[in-house]
Amino acid sequence: MNTHRTFPENLEDIKELEKLRKEARDHVVNEFGQLEVKVLLERIDSLAEQIDVNYNLDSLHIFLSGITTEIVKSSWPILKNTVSVGENFVIKPLIKDFNRIEEYLILVLSQSDVRLLKAINDSISVEIKDDDFPFKGSDGKRTDSQNGEFFNQIDKALVKIYNKTDMNIVVVCTENNWSRLMQVADKPSIYYGPVSINQNGTPNSSLASEAWKTVVAIQEEGRTQAIREMQDAKREGKVFTDLLEIFMAVKAGRGDLLITHDEYHQAVKMNGQYSFHSVEDLTLPGVIDDITSDLAWDVISKKGRAIFTNSEEFKSIGNIALKVRY
Repeated sequence: MNTHRTFPENLEDIKELEKLRKEARDHVVNEFGQLEVKVLLERIDSLAEQIDVNYNLDSLHIFLSGITTEIVKSSWPILKNTVSVGENFVIKPLIKDFNRIEEYLILVLSQSDVRLLKAINDSISVEIKDDDFPFKGSDGKRTDSQNGEFFNQIDKALVKIYNKTDMNIVVVCTENNWSRLMQVADKPSIYYGPVSINQNGTPNSSLASEAWKTVVAIQEEGRTQAIREMQDAKREGKVFTDLLEIFMAVKAGRGDLLITHDEYHQAVKMNGQYSFHSVEDLTLPGVIDDITSDLAWDVISKKGRAIFTNSEEFKSIGNIALKVRY
């Protein structure tokens, strides 16, 4: 369900949660009765006690079973509020978040100030302080060779951290300092930048918001490249767009890249292990509310990639497409 961060809008979250909770309870009782799922019903009934709407973000995702209670708060809204009852959790929204959440480093780089910050999306989590950072600057009175060594030492320290964490680095600096860093960089691809803002006295929150814009642009470019990759693979005959063919290929472990349009959802009822038919009534027993969620998870669990997009360009391929490994 979508939620609100502030009062009084978050009071609506209480009403919406109660409505969805009742819908979930009725659905479970209608499909399974009361005795068989007594523990699950108790978990549904106690939901309100576990959620403080004063600490909501932009959406809330609740996963319940007889042995599971997971409550996930997200910084991204969803298309619509829904209840799903089935054999598997509908985790499509979490896969979207997984693809959009980025943990990365921000290097604040000047001749006199070299700091390293750890960020998650548009927020700073901590300043890194170790044997290398904060890196000692100087008054800027260095020879060219000393300047080269200065940037070389910074690069080596950052490559060491990258090798341990696999986190890319957004560099906040001038064009001149960016050029000098790139001249000595052992792994130029680990750096994003430059982000040119006035570093002096700029609060960490502003550094993070500016760095995040760069990361978002790179993420968007990655999704665009994935669509182009799918278009190229289609010309080579390596793409399925029929839902059943996609299902069969994914189950066989052939899925390399799955792209699904944000607006595409398909409820199905299995006819057997490898066949299903589409349905409209989500309350029918044994219905999988959205097969695209299961497919995305299967692809990821077999070391493939799953992407959701609202790109109009992708619609020329279809609502869903799978690039196969072989």
